[in-house]
Amino acid sequence: MQTESPYASMRGSITSKHLPAFDEAIINKYNRSGPRYTSYPTALEFLPIPDGLETKILQNREARAPLSLYFHIPFCRHLCYYCACNKIITKKNSDSGDYLQYLIAEIKHKRRLLSTPADSSKPLVKQLHLGGGTPTFLRDEEMVQLWEFLQTQFEFLPEDQGDYSIEIDPRELSGNTLKVLRQLGFNRVSLGVQDLDETVQIAVNRVHSAELIENVLNEARELGFHSINIDLIYGLPHQTPVTLDKTVRRIIEMSPDRLSVFNYAHLPERFKAQRQIKDEDLPSPAAKLTMLGNTINTLTEAGYQYIGIDHFAKPDDELSIAQREGKLHRNFQGYTIMGDCDLLGFGVSSISQIANANTRYILQNDTDLQAYQANIDAAHHNPTMMPAVKVIKTSIKDRLREYVIMNLLCHDYIDFKDVNQKFGIDAITYFIDEIQQLGEMQSDRLIDMDAAGIRVLPRGRLLGRNVAMVFDEYLDKKHKNRFSKAI
Repeated sequence: MQTESPYASMRGSITSKHLPAFDEAIINKYNRSGPRYTSYPTALEFLPIPDGLETKILQNREARAPLSLYFHIPFCRHLCYYCACNKIITKKNSDSGDYLQYLIAEIKHKRRLLSTPADSSKPLVKQLHLGGGTPTFLRDEEMVQLWEFLQTQFEFLPEDQGDYSIEIDPRELSGNTLKVLRQLGFNRVSLGVQDLDETVQIAVNRVHSAELIENVLNEARELGFHSINIDLIYGLPHQTPVTLDKTVRRIIEMSPDRLSVFNYAHLPERFKAQRQIKDEDLPSPAAKLTMLGNTINTLTEAGYQYIGIDHFAKPDDELSIAQREGKLHRNFQGYTIMGDCDLLGFGVSSISQIANANTRYILQNDTDLQAYQANIDAAHHNPTMMPAVKVIKTSIKDRLREYVIMNLLCHDYIDFKDVNQKFGIDAITYFIDEIQQLGEMQSDRLIDMDAAGIRVLPRGRLLGRNVAMVFDEYLDKKHKNRFSKAI
């Protein structure tokens, strides 16, 4: 069995043996609810943070470790009924200005605690992402204010080396927004589209034309953005395999560099906005599977590489290259090429991941805006106060399982020799129970196992989350309905 990346020999081309195989019977057999593994342990393991711990974590982080910065902008002018994000619906422009001042205060407070390399006055930033909500709810001048302030606090890689991205609602752009973003140094954008069918758009309260999407995408391309992503969702009300196929083919004509094709998880008991969607308007599970199969076939025939967990990219995109070279990573920002960074989150509900020596901490700010702002106000008067309210302290056992899970999700394989060297164990002995559990998946040709390691086969690529779940020590201790189905 090979122990290198299954993509190592591809270098720009996709062969059929690397494409995900769509098998409806196998999907129905194994598909169940589970995490998306943007972290391990998952967010269900958060505990209240002890006083003073966030301060110590920031003060003791490795000064030379580069940073990835995340900013959560929660505001939206319109309520999309499918949305499960942390958001605030408002049309008051002043809300963004007030919020920006809290972001700046949080940045100042955290920056004071960060040590810097001996040969530099500022921590190095390799990646930045603005998510939401609708980040472009910020006015152009507010975006400039935030960016210019960040330059005073951090050292950024040149834009041709760093990864600086923002999520965009194409309906919420001024005539100059894309130009302003590009001039500041943003080099990647993600456009929320979801579907181009008007009946579906009306049902989820997100109406826009295909021409608007194409115009925004073309402008971004002309301005020199390195990578353009489009988000689509399958399983929305009134969607059919025929209508979604028309959307996918129209998007392919626009030629985005990446696509995210998400499964709509209808959980109205948890997300109030989804109560606007009628159960009887949703496609059947069989129709959803047909949509997924058609979409996979159409995208791969068009030359897109399946990255994993709903993500596709052109073969020359950085994500595809990183996967082929065995350098792809996954964190709260999704798939990323910047796996060596500490993640520092700012804003309501934002999450940080920071390593201290042999320990990694995952922290989260309050998810309630008023509570978040109260924490920032308190920090102004008491330097020991910090915005994080939850924490996970990972053990060496957690990091071992995280390493296995993330390699399965990013590279479709686990090399036992590599695991043994990194963690000082005998992987086959250590994971003997998990290996036995994987026996049926091996019989069904989802995976291949031998003394060298575990490889996810084309038939199992769409069920990578289900393979990874076998190694999740926490999963059976939590309520399964807290997660969406893998497909």
